[in-house]
Amino acid sequence: MLDSKKRNPDQTRQAILNLALDVIHAKGFQAASLNDILEGSGLTRGALYHHFPNKRALGLAALERLEEQVRSDWLEPLDDCDDPIDGIIQTMFTVGTGLGPEDILAGCPLNNLAQEMSLADEEFRAKVASIYYQWRAGVASALERGQAQGKVRPEAEAMAVATFVVGALAGGRGLAKVSRNPEPLGMVAQSLAAYLETLRPQPAGE
Repeated sequence: MLDSKKRNPDQTRQAILNLALDVIHAKGFQAASLNDILEGSGLTRGALYHHFPNKRALGLAALERLEEQVRSDWLEPLDDCDDPIDGIIQTMFTVGTGLGPEDILAGCPLNNLAQEMSLADEEFRAKVASIYYQWRAGVASALERGQAQGKVRPEAEAMAVATFVVGALAGGRGLAKVSRNPEPLGMVAQSLAAYLETLRPQPAGE
């Protein structure tokens, strides 16, 4: 429960966005209601409207929070890693092992919104596409740094590899959701790790 008396406006706004993301992840944007988000928060509807004029504005703002999560979970670990292939593999399994049963059942929040909102709202579609692009571009940038350092094969197409990685993870999360079993996601991660290992430069003479 939020204690509005002890929180400043920025903290309250961030707390609302975190609650909104949880509800949207569990129910989908169109099925989620403001009452669902307010339930148990300790906030009144008026307090929520002080920060967001309507549900759509809240949803778009929640996407910005989701964008921050993608950066912190998937890209920041790659910023300073010594080897991008090791970094991508480690990040993939670190994020994967942090998923609980409810996360598996709910699926990937970004992919859920891509499926639900792409035809329903152009601004939502464009924002989700932008987040996916930033994810792909961040992975590609790490691979390009690895190529400059001689740790990734120079002929590898960095953006194509990054797109394959992100697309496979999104698809694996979808398979795990629909089968209600984390095993498909684990199989995708293992196969991706094996593929990424093939991108290391071969020793001279091999």
